[in-house]
Amino acid sequence: MSSQSLPYSKKDVYYDNAKFRHRSFVKMISQSLHTSNVKHHCMSCSTGKFLFLIMIFGVAYLMLTHTSPTNSVTGGFVKGSKNNSVEHITGGGIRFGNIFRKPPRLPPQLPPDEKGSTGNLGHERRKLNSDPKWIARQQDVKKAFIHAWSGYKKYAMGYDELMPVSKHGVDGLGGLGATVVDALDTAMIMGADEVVSEAGLWIEAHLSNRINQTGQVNLFETTIRVLGGLLSAYHLSSVEKGMDSTHKGPKPVVYLETAKNLADRLLSGFTSSPTAIPYGDVVLRDPSAHPAPDGRSSTSEVSSLQLEFNYLSSVSGDPKYSVEAMKVLEHMKTLPKVEGLVPIFINPSTGEFSGENIRLGSRGDSYYEYLLKVWLQKNQESNVTYLYDMYEEAMKGVRHRLVRKSIPNGLVFVGELPYGSEGSFSPKMDHLVCFLPGTLALGATKGFTKKKAMTDSVIDFEDLKNLKLAEDLAKTCFEMYSVTSTGLAPEIAYFHTEEFSEGGLDGGNKSSEYVNDIIIKPADRHNLLRPETVESLFVLYRITEDPKYREWGWQIFEAFEKYTRIDTGGYSSLDDVTSIPPHKRDKMETFFLGETLKYLYLLFGDSSVLPLDKFVFNTEAHPIPVEGTTKWG
Repeated sequence: MSSQSLPYSKKDVYYDNAKFRHRSFVKMISQSLHTSNVKHHCMSCSTGKFLFLIMIFGVAYLMLTHTSPTNSVTGGFVKGSKNNSVEHITGGGIRFGNIFRKPPRLPPQLPPDEKGSTGNLGHERRKLNSDPKWIARQQDVKKAFIHAWSGYKKYAMGYDELMPVSKHGVDGLGGLGATVVDALDTAMIMGADEVVSEAGLWIEAHLSNRINQTGQVNLFETTIRVLGGLLSAYHLSSVEKGMDSTHKGPKPVVYLETAKNLADRLLSGFTSSPTAIPYGDVVLRDPSAHPAPDGRSSTSEVSSLQLEFNYLSSVSGDPKYSVEAMKVLEHMKTLPKVEGLVPIFINPSTGEFSGENIRLGSRGDSYYEYLLKVWLQKNQESNVTYLYDMYEEAMKGVRHRLVRKSIPNGLVFVGELPYGSEGSFSPKMDHLVCFLPGTLALGATKGFTKKKAMTDSVIDFEDLKNLKLAEDLAKTCFEMYSVTSTGLAPEIAYFHTEEFSEGGLDGGNKSSEYVNDIIIKPADRHNLLRPETVESLFVLYRITEDPKYREWGWQIFEAFEKYTRIDTGGYSSLDDVTSIPPHKRDKMETFFLGETLKYLYLLFGDSSVLPLDKFVFNTEAHPIPVEGTTKWG
């Protein structure tokens, strides 16, 4: 199959802003006369000249006496110059001095088939946010969170993870009580005060000692889950005053001091390496660091530490954290890429990429996510513009080299290049890739609603293509759920194409329209309670304000409740989503509390909570404020 971009509808890409410059009425009349035969025939005679003068005076009279409605342009406002000043368009007659002013530049207009569904979005969003149905559903998610926490507290408090079927805890992430820290900011956002108190007091009493005594941990996992969780808890408890909670637990400085202690030790991963690329394994108690057994680090892991270390530098006043983390991205800027796409391994000893495998699933995913989010975190400052440039180039590469459509029903998916740009294409898509719709949508509007982005002219041709791809991929990610017997997605799916087909490996839901498009191999049928799809539904709902994303999220939540809930407390991963009843895998990942339930709760709630133009979520769903948009620290 040739590597060509998919054809997108023209209505999604024709908003070249340069084409929407408002032309004055006088210009239109004069140009019309200049280009028409009327001028050549009429202006030669005295009658023609007389009529032309009458027309000019008539136009001038209309302009002087015309009263324009207050909201005639963009609801009363147009975007100003580069300093982002905003000029109000007032009513009343037009002053004579304004006749020759350059008219304001109009923003792109919504296509006709979208006007009906978006013209009343402000009212519609308020209505949805106050809808008793969604209030009740949001509370159902909160109850699920408390049920998950109750099982963890009862059987595994202080361990990294709960095994809910066998009712005990296990340390798979270094023994830092990862579930406690991962869940804390979710509890703050939900106003689950008892959980905030229990988690916060455990952190105050135990976590610093654990950090001081712990051996080897993974730099990436510890940063995104534990450091990110501590920093988010610090911000929410000190600046946002615990969101809905009444601020239970320790003083916010406890979270900050614990985060600094942890980060000081994690820094050895950077300082021990001979290049800008950090080692992946850190021994906290020494502290020291060393490379993985094969000498390589995951590309996504070394490039997904910057949000956390940048924020810690800002609130601590010590630049060392940000300096070390940003060196990684500055170095990666210099490395060769394939249309912005990069291999999934990198060697800390040489600073070069290793191997040719290109994918947006495991070991590749959050590299692309953090290119965008670090740029947004830095409030789009000029000194980090290179990150957005890298992101933009990579998304073009995704569209050109990795995007395909399934047969027979045309689901858009993102595949892989396991043997590099010159090798064959694989129609394999990890569930992890379902982060991409949310990232594409966020990059397209910079966190604003689509309507506001269009109005303010901050969205261009490339952004609209990315937003269209985001919506197409979100549908595919949802269908990966609905195509199975349980309504839950497998860890990995393959897609039926002209070149690839395997019979007898469907998801089990014969009533699904896409049962013949999606192939699920026996080894890939497990579900780990992952958050990526509901994360993208949350972002797309915020940006498009389309209620279908809420409905899809609710269907997924209901499936989690039906098949993964353990009556004695907690939720369990599954071995096979295509069989009923599915066998329990006996593991509740920390991200189920830290990400999956958090994104579902926010999806069903008010869009003013943690707005996407003022917060970025790290790759473990811990909200971190954008510099300059909300008080830091």
